Amino acid sequence: MTARRKARKRALDLLYEADIRQSSAGDLADERLTVEDDYAATLVEGVVEHQQRIDEILNTHSQAWPVDRMPAVDRTILRIATFEVLWNDDVPDSVAIDEAVTMAAEFSTDDSPTFINGVLSSVLQAKPRMIL
Repeated sequence: MTARRKARKRALDLLYEADIRQSSAGDLADERLTVEDDYAATLVEGVVEHQQRIDEILNTHSQAWPVDRMPAVDRTILRIATFEVLWNDDVPDSVAIDEAVTMAAEFSTDDSPTFINGVLSSVLQAKPRMIL
């Protein structure tokens, strides 16, 4: 497993826990992440900073599946990938989407990889017209 994949998994764990507990992801990250977890921290901080806009974008592109009705793990994976696609120029968009689909296949339902791929493909297609 690559370092970035481990960081995404770590960020997924923290953001998912914060979502389920309705607690602060930033506080969890401060408590649990070390210096070696700098990319996980980048992901958590980025999702927290942009979460309102990310959720608006996901609501627009998820076609009849509002963010609050999505399974928590799918919602968290989509938030991470949307942050990477829209605000992190260090990761190619195709890599962010592939990683999200892989995480969905590993941690969510059988239908989740297809759903996540569809939503993220729609976000990517609209990216040039978005005002961030």
